[in-house]
Amino acid sequence: MTSIDLAPLPTMPDCRALRQDVRDFLAHALADRALPARARSWSAADPAFSRALGGKGWIGMTWPSAYGGGDASALERYVLVEELLAAGAPVAAHWFGDRQSGAMLLRYASEAVKAALLPRMAAGDLYFCIGMSEPGAGSDLAAIRTRATPVDGGWRVNGAKIWTSGAHLAHLMIALVRTGDGTDTRHDGLSQLIVDLKAPGVTVRPIVDQMGDSHFCEVFLDDVFVPADMLLGTPGDGWRQVNAELALERSGPERYLSSYPLIEAVIAALDDTADEALVAQVGHWAAQLWTLRQMSLSVAGKLAAGDDPMLEASLVKEVGARFEQEVPRALQAVWDGTGLADADGALHEALHFLLGASACFSLRGGTREVLRGIIARGLGLR
Repeated sequence: MTSIDLAPLPTMPDCRALRQDVRDFLAHALADRALPARARSWSAADPAFSRALGGKGWIGMTWPSAYGGGDASALERYVLVEELLAAGAPVAAHWFGDRQSGAMLLRYASEAVKAALLPRMAAGDLYFCIGMSEPGAGSDLAAIRTRATPVDGGWRVNGAKIWTSGAHLAHLMIALVRTGDGTDTRHDGLSQLIVDLKAPGVTVRPIVDQMGDSHFCEVFLDDVFVPADMLLGTPGDGWRQVNAELALERSGPERYLSSYPLIEAVIAALDDTADEALVAQVGHWAAQLWTLRQMSLSVAGKLAAGDDPMLEASLVKEVGARFEQEVPRALQAVWDGTGLADADGALHEALHFLLGASACFSLRGGTREVLRGIIARGLGLR
C-alpha cells in the first residue's frame, strides 16, 4: 500500500506585517458587509473589490513583476487568502485567475499571451473561469467530448461545459478539449485552450441553485474559433496539465474555510448561558481547523517546491469539504437553547444560507466519489 507523503510544514516567512495590512484593509473595505453576505465567502463577486485588491498588489502576488505580479512567496499568498476567506470577502470575480489560471499561463502560454493577459489579471480587470466538467461527464474529465478541430490559424471548437463557476462574469475560459482520438487511453488526445467568452458561438447560461444564487453556469461552444496562440502547452498533453492545475484548485484554504465566517460569528455571540454542547462543538471545530490548516500548508509547501501532490490535494479537498458541510449542520443540531446572542437575526440568516449552499461544497473541485477514487488509487487500494 502506498503511504501518503505529507511533506514537513514549510517554514513560514514573517508575514505579521502583511497579515495586519490585509486585516486593516478588510476592516475598512468590508465595514458595511453583513454576516449573511460574508457567509457567501469566495462564491460572491464584487469587481470593484477585485480592482481594489489589484491596486494593493494582492492579485497574482506570486507572479513575476514583469507580468504585473509581486514576486512574493506562495506562503505569503497563503496568508493573504486566509485573511480574505476568514473575513468573507467577495473575491469570486478574480478568484480562478489568481488561484490557477495565472499559474497555467506562466507555465504554458506564449510570451505574447502572458504579456497581454497577466498584467490585466493582476490589476483585477480580467477574469477567468475553468471549463472542465461537461454534461454526461461531470468530474470524470477523461470522458469529455468537447472537440477542437485544427483549422487555418487555429482551432474550431464544438461542445458544452457545465458547473463552470463564474462564467457569467469571466472574460476568458481555460477549456479542456479533445484534439486527438485518445486511441490508447481515454486520457490521450486532450489539450487546453484559452477561449474568449465573447467570441461568436459562445453562449453562457447561469444555473440558479436552491439558494437563488447563480455562480454555476453552462457554457455552449458552437463553431467557436480559437487562435493558435491560445493553445496552452502542447497538443495532447492536456491530461497532465489539468492534473497539475487541479492540485492548485483542491488544496487551498478555501477547501476548509467556506463556513468559517459562521464559526467566528458563533464565537462572538456566545454568552454566559451558552449550552455545553455548543461550547464543545466550538472546540471540535477549532481542532479540525488546526488539522486541516496543517494539511493544506503541507501541500502548499509541495506546490512551492514544484511537486505535483495530486493525492495529498485530493485528501485536503475531501476532508475539508466534509468539515465545511458539517459546520452549519452541527450548529443547527444544537441551536435551540444555545444562549447565542442574535438580536438582528443575522446569525440565523447566515446559518440558513449555509445549510442550503453547503450541499455544493462536495461538488465543486471534483465530486466526493471521484476524489475518493483518486485517493484509493494513490494508496494502491484499486
